[in-house]
Amino acid sequence: MIHATAIVDPAAELAPDVEVGPYAIIGAGVRLGAGCVIGPHAVLRGPTRIGPGTRVFQFASVGEDPQDKKYAGEATALVIGARNVIRECATIHRGTAQDKGETRIGDDNLFMAYTHVAHDCIIGNNVIMANAASLGGHVAVQDWAILGGFSIVHQFCRIGAHSFSAMGTVIGKDVPPYLTIGGHPAQPRGINTEGLRRRQFAPDTIAALRRAYRLLYLANLKLTEAVAQIRELAVSHPELMPLADFVADSSRSIVR
Repeated sequence: MIHATAIVDPAAELAPDVEVGPYAIIGAGVRLGAGCVIGPHAVLRGPTRIGPGTRVFQFASVGEDPQDKKYAGEATALVIGARNVIRECATIHRGTAQDKGETRIGDDNLFMAYTHVAHDCIIGNNVIMANAASLGGHVAVQDWAILGGFSIVHQFCRIGAHSFSAMGTVIGKDVPPYLTIGGHPAQPRGINTEGLRRRQFAPDTIAALRRAYRLLYLANLKLTEAVAQIRELAVSHPELMPLADFVADSSRSIVR
């Protein structure tokens, strides 16, 4: 299952059914789970662990040194879960010693062509990064978030669950869960209604999220006041509690 032109370091660990395409390079410290497929000319460097069923397309660079001038060759890591798809020319870097020393990616994510995940990012499950979307270092992206093509995220920002950024959005602050945002700089555009419907959120839950959005953005309230009222709504609609907690915990301020 390994092409004759591929280079696989003896210190790499590959499950028996892993496929490695022509001219791919698998470095020392790389561990590939069952059913992984590595495309032509892809480069994987360790320490990197990739879960089962993940596919890396041609010319992707996975597990490379972080683009951080403070990096001095420390043995940092990249951990990728199961069933991820990493498309052409995507770049995903290991962590740095200044953070937890690890970039971590969950399961069932899609990284389209030319996407970039910088050092120390934490990405949940079912995230989509469309073509050329890029994350600065230390960014956290929660489950089911979608970053439209050419969206860029400043370092240390958080992207909330079920949020959606329009094409070309420039994100310099935290994005609360459930929001649609767009623009340069990013501005709130409402609740991600279509995404929530596709994930089978109940109509009354979506209506409650719209009420929460109005409290947060249209009612001329202080953030603390809006959060308090959203928590009251969350008594009957617990899906709102992650929104209230996210806003209350934001250290960079939120898109507003």
